[in-house]
Amino acid sequence: MTENIWDKLYNEARRVQNDRVISPFIEAGGVSAALITKAGNIYVGVCIDTASTLGMCAERNAIANMITNGESQIDKIVAVTPDGKVGSPCGACREYMMQLDKDSGEIEILLDVESKKTICLKELIPDWWGYDRFKNS
Repeated sequence: MTENIWDKLYNEARRVQNDRVISPFIEAGGVSAALITKAGNIYVGVCIDTASTLGMCAERNAIANMITNGESQIDKIVAVTPDGKVGSPCGACREYMMQLDKDSGEIEILLDVESKKTICLKELIPDWWGYDRFKNS
């Protein structure tokens, strides 16, 4: 039986999720994320929490990994919280994703791992301010 893409992404995120103390100032890995690009590649990331708020969310870490590897179009993304449930991206991550591509509003986000309930990014950030800029690019 073929693994469902959401199960695959969830399992990839769980694989890197490992809450750990890096230093007296940094903790990492409490939240993890996995995304699949339009090209079909999977990238993962973990949250990095710092004492000076210079850290990053797991979703943005996975996106940075994707960009580092030459891609910029996300198809689906999942974030896994410390209790093993999935969570919706924070406002900063939503904005970051919207700015990636003119079609970013179609990014599918997993909201419930059991039911596989999803939502499109554009539903989480309605009336986004930046659509006009994509018309000129």
